Amino acid sequence: MFTRFAYAKINLTLDILGRRPDGYHEIASVMQAISLHDTLVFSRGQRLCIDCSDRRLAGPDNLVHRAAELLHRETGGVQGARVRLTKRIPLAAGLGGGSSDAACALLGLNALWRLGLGQDRLAELAARLGSDVPFFLKGGTALVQGRGEGVTPLPRPVPSWLVLAVPPVDVSAKTRTLYEALTPGDYTDGSATRRMAEAIEKQGRVDPRLTFNAFEPVAFRLFPELERVRTAMLEAGAPLVRLSGSGPAMFTIVPDRRAAHALRRRLAAGGVEAIVATY
Repeated sequence: MFTRFAYAKINLTLDILGRRPDGYHEIASVMQAISLHDTLVFSRGQRLCIDCSDRRLAGPDNLVHRAAELLHRETGGVQGARVRLTKRIPLAAGLGGGSSDAACALLGLNALWRLGLGQDRLAELAARLGSDVPFFLKGGTALVQGRGEGVTPLPRPVPSWLVLAVPPVDVSAKTRTLYEALTPGDYTDGSATRRMAEAIEKQGRVDPRLTFNAFEPVAFRLFPELERVRTAMLEAGAPLVRLSGSGPAMFTIVPDRRAAHALRRRLAAGGVEAIVATY
């Protein structure tokens, strides 16, 4: 039996370059793994059994289950396993929780079943499970391109503190809805991501002023609740608020631990639950 952590991510930048011939969208993003995480416990079993602390994720559509089934199909495996997933990352929030769980499952089951699959093979399988999954095989800080399969590691920036808020937006097929709402005027040229990547490489830190998310105009237009929470964060003292991924999670980067917890308390007093994390 062993335990692995599946870390959430934020998008420090997210450029959407346009629609590809295969129907996906071409992106450029600087992704950053953060301390908020789910926990997966792996142990041997007679059959495949995935237990999850959140009953909404029970069943074969859970990405951990899909990752295990994919490994079975691709390796001809018949081994069983018991995987206990404890969720802490909010669902469908733009923080990559499901994708991180899937990557963690690939790595954990590769070790449990002694499959010996290398990084390139795991990355190929990860891309079949979801666009963000390849990033989570290594996590850290990375330039992500294509539809998510192109992952180039970046130097780890100076650690900092974050405050995250997840507005109560519950929309079926949220990411698809946002992509379908994009117009050519929402596409960007990738310059925001290039600037952020260059700043991290040269300065070794994240400049919050360089954060960017091309989804924001569309998301704030479709989901009015986002504006209420962003306004609450700014009024509580957040220096700058940015959407992560397709949302609805929003984050702000603050100077230190004390500032992070003070901001969280002010938000809670105003009825907005928030999470403190680091990267």
